[in-house]
Amino acid sequence: MATRCTSPASLAVFAVISSVLIAVYAAGSGVTCPVLSLAVVTGLVSLLWWLRRRRDDRTDRQVCVLVLGDLGRSPRMQYHALSLSKHGYHVTFVGFLETKPHEDVLREEKIKMEPITEVKGVRVGPKVFRYVTKVILQSLQLLHVLLKMETQSHILMQNPPGLPGIAVAWLVCVLRGSRFVIDWHNYGFTIMALSLGETHPLVRLARWYEHVFGPLAAHHLCVTTAMKDDLQTNWGIRATTLYDRPAAVFRETPLKLQHELFFRLSNTHPQFQSSRCDDEEEDEEAERTVFSVRDLTDDTVTLRAERPALLLSSTSWTEDEDFSVLLEALEEYEGFIKGGASLPSLVCVITGKGPQKDHYRKLIDSLHLEHVEICTPWLEAEDYPVLLGSADLGVCLHKSSSGLDLPMKVVDMFGCCLPVCAIHFNCLHELVKHEENGLVFRDSQELAEQLKSLLSEFPSSDGRLGEFRTNLQTSRGQNWDDNWDQNVLPLITAP
Repeated sequence: MATRCTSPASLAVFAVISSVLIAVYAAGSGVTCPVLSLAVVTGLVSLLWWLRRRRDDRTDRQVCVLVLGDLGRSPRMQYHALSLSKHGYHVTFVGFLETKPHEDVLREEKIKMEPITEVKGVRVGPKVFRYVTKVILQSLQLLHVLLKMETQSHILMQNPPGLPGIAVAWLVCVLRGSRFVIDWHNYGFTIMALSLGETHPLVRLARWYEHVFGPLAAHHLCVTTAMKDDLQTNWGIRATTLYDRPAAVFRETPLKLQHELFFRLSNTHPQFQSSRCDDEEEDEEAERTVFSVRDLTDDTVTLRAERPALLLSSTSWTEDEDFSVLLEALEEYEGFIKGGASLPSLVCVITGKGPQKDHYRKLIDSLHLEHVEICTPWLEAEDYPVLLGSADLGVCLHKSSSGLDLPMKVVDMFGCCLPVCAIHFNCLHELVKHEENGLVFRDSQELAEQLKSLLSEFPSSDGRLGEFRTNLQTSRGQNWDDNWDQNVLPLITAP
């Protein structure tokens, strides 16, 4: 087993300190600038030589997968780590450990977690100053973590967030002779512009940073053909499109598993609890939720004929998803029922964590709906695909900040053969085919009309909702593993 390399981090710090001391000495001793430059360059070259000679035969089977964010909420990077491990690579998975990754990642012996913490920076002074100090501190922490690891053949990094990760990862790759791969999910500066505005100095800084350091990677992956074209045209980057594909866990859920999840959720969320009081149903031989009944005598599970429709949406509660659109549509749907329309009641489940969750929960609490119930649970990684596979209709409010990425949540829904209503943006057609596997809407009124149309025959499997589900069942494309083997493995194994 290769010796764990802990010295490079100390050497890097030593080199910086030495450079400062040399500069101080030179300033007071009359040493000329060329001599000083030669000393600094000699020191850096020596450090570079020492780091590169640490490579050994084991290095070629080591890959670092880097996320400057929460690993548990980075499904695509988890899939990368699993795919690498299946091909015999030892993966060091670096990122924030705020939520638990999928059990498959935790169980895999070839995947090792290397946690980092989110640096807050100073809390006083102008916003730009606070942000700059945060970036500097995060850079030093990340540099220390990456240099203390065994030498990796590749560093595969998610962007965004890419500041300061791209520059640090590139520097480590230069020092160690590793190959740098960026997986472009979106552009960081366009996400920042949602809250700060396009002309804000930090947004301009982030744009400049991505344009300067992004092209330095050896290989590039991206999530859509539209992003591939934009990277080529505006950034001079040749990228490989790796469409998101659902993992094997995303599939239609058997009735028994549906009931088990509904029953567990009913312990903490009253929206799942049975509210039926008919004498004929008051039977101790049955276990009930609002959606399902389990016969305790023979353990069979059935869906209730008069159940509400289960509407599901998932979110990171960020600025690129305006959930007021869904809430207004649900109010209109309530109005349809009160106006005499023959429509089912709704249980709307919105899953996820994020900065705007409290804001929207207050809006939800202010609603007074009789036929629509809303809950916002956080689901474990194992429960989320089970709930997707149990739902009747999905809603996606992801509106790409760049207009170039696609929502992973819809990919997962399609893996469960769950039809989707998705809000329109430029490249959405690469995933959602209007009137084929779902519907595309532009505002809350159009969404409300789509809910009314799709659920008018519920719970019958006839009608447009059933047709969309059938289309999804018969049009399953390439799975993640085959897609990854075709597009990413050649980049990793290339000499």
